[in-house]
Amino acid sequence: MANVLTVMLVDDHEIVRQGLRTLLEAEDDIDVVAEADSGATALRTARAYKPNVIVMDVRMPDGSGVEACREIRSELPDTQVIMLTSFSDDEALFNSIMAGAAGFVLKQIRGHDLVEAIRAVGAGGSLLDPGVTRRVLERLRKAKFDDKDPKLARLSPQEERILDLVGEGLTNREIAGRIHLSDKTVKNYVSTILQKLEVARRAEAASYIARVRAGEHRTEE
Repeated sequence: MANVLTVMLVDDHEIVRQGLRTLLEAEDDIDVVAEADSGATALRTARAYKPNVIVMDVRMPDGSGVEACREIRSELPDTQVIMLTSFSDDEALFNSIMAGAAGFVLKQIRGHDLVEAIRAVGAGGSLLDPGVTRRVLERLRKAKFDDKDPKLARLSPQEERILDLVGEGLTNREIAGRIHLSDKTVKNYVSTILQKLEVARRAEAASYIARVRAGEHRTEE
């Protein structure tokens, strides 16, 4: 059949994947070609199947679905990603947009609306849940006009704190011990920070924050 959208499902709960598969396979123009139960397996599976659309849970035990989205979009730019979450979380939505997601919807969405969202994204459109889009746009506008450094304004308070610790020369493990997070979580944070600052290495991020803080210090004087 022509114009069939291939879809991959990523969620650590099997019953959620089964429910989504049943819903989507009832549609003639959608074919669920693969499933994954973690962010790590999502990237490998996406490489193998190259689906048109991925429906991915934001939070999974092995790390962030947002990080998996970023990696998939980097390697497979023709694959669109819809982030699926149980919570109306501004931070997750903002990070999903920064990672290249084409859509962000709540798990409370009606089945018909999710099917239409997949079709819209598969056709090249962008879909964001209207209940939270307004707040993210306000945050983006605030970042644009804020007095602080524009790239630094993209960071959440936690990300800015971690960046300061990177600037102090701490390793991921040392940062994890300082702020009581796992090494894996800190690594994910650092990856997000590098992407938002548009740098490739943590040494560049450390240099960046040093310059910003030096400028702030001169302004205070």
